[in-house]
Amino acid sequence: MKKTPFVSLSKLQEIIKEYPTPFHLYDERGIRENARALKEAFSWNKGFKEFFAVKATPNPYLIKILQEYGCGCDCSSMTELMLAKAIGCSQGDIMFSSNDTPEKEFKYAYEIGGIINLDDITHIESVEKAIGKIPKVISCRYNPGGVFKISNDIMDNPGDAKYGMTTEQIFDAFRILKEKGAEEFGIHAFLASNTVTNDYYPMLAKVMFELAVKLQKETGAHVKFINLSGGIGIPYRPEETPNDIRVIGEGVRKVYEEILIPAGMGDVAIYTELGRFMMGPYGCLVTEAIHEKHTHKEYIGVDACAVNLMRPAMYGAYHHITVMGKENEPCDHTYDVTGSLCENNDKFAIDRQLPKIDMGDILVIHDTGAHGFAMGYNYNGKLKSAEILLHEDGSFEMIRRAETPRDYFATFDCFPIYEKLLEDEEKLK
Repeated sequence: MKKTPFVSLSKLQEIIKEYPTPFHLYDERGIRENARALKEAFSWNKGFKEFFAVKATPNPYLIKILQEYGCGCDCSSMTELMLAKAIGCSQGDIMFSSNDTPEKEFKYAYEIGGIINLDDITHIESVEKAIGKIPKVISCRYNPGGVFKISNDIMDNPGDAKYGMTTEQIFDAFRILKEKGAEEFGIHAFLASNTVTNDYYPMLAKVMFELAVKLQKETGAHVKFINLSGGIGIPYRPEETPNDIRVIGEGVRKVYEEILIPAGMGDVAIYTELGRFMMGPYGCLVTEAIHEKHTHKEYIGVDACAVNLMRPAMYGAYHHITVMGKENEPCDHTYDVTGSLCENNDKFAIDRQLPKIDMGDILVIHDTGAHGFAMGYNYNGKLKSAEILLHEDGSFEMIRRAETPRDYFATFDCFPIYEKLLEDEEKLK
């Protein structure tokens, strides 16, 4: 599959005149088309709901687009809960899937109508202490341990993950919760990350559906929903084949009809908590080549760095790069594409074959729409970039401004040095 930017060079040049690089750019058209496809893929399930993983792209402008297609929010912290409430999420629109959770966050999640998804059996006591009772609707996160395989391919290692309850614990949790007043239950599992196969969700669904049948039969608890969580990935590399959400939805439907319906559980709702799949391909990091270095290797320095996109530095993750205007030129130069952090892993690409890059060239780094801006930080005093939304009609708007030194120094406002810092900021404008 050839990776083609969703934006043209001429449009980027127009945007850059108003908003300097680097910035994250999002594709409204792509986001909407994908949200519609997901909704259609699971339309066979009356109670289906996508709870968008806020951690992937915590921008209210983008999440509100998803809300138009019935999406709620999957939150994992107090500030994410606050964001969900602020953009209009109400009773049943928030899934609170957290771990090592402070009691005050359980309390707030309950107060704003969120569904609490317990990561551990010991959290039953924490929730009860936080809100004075057990909610009538509650969920438990499951971790079967071991490795998760599709055919002979190991997809991930749940047994090494810190999340979820063992099989024995989730049965005990259901019994305890039922005794304490819970009336409707959910189960949740995340067994593999960024899978690029249409088989993952149906395989996960089989595990979860069989567990749900046993839980309901052995504990008497009413299973209201099964949350398949995230894990549907995107093709970061050109040679990868994208997942087909309609094929995935049909695969889950078949397993649903094979396992749940014969067990008299045809009313169970299917929930998802997709982040990367919902936004990943519909964002890119736009940056300019500003330096070149010829030493033991050939380096191209850009005005973005790992602060803007941490995944390559943190995971060695691949992100495709397009040199705008040179899409049809031969990739006959080998470069490391680097940022300006004082860290040697601040590289967007290592030994990457690209067209000849000249200073001033605009580079588009693909698939940053999820876990891109969101993972940003301020090491070396670097400032986070702006986020821009490209509308379907070709217009564009800033949906998050770039940070300024004033933002970086804001938490020093209790020290005398703060005013001096602000004075320097004004001088440097």
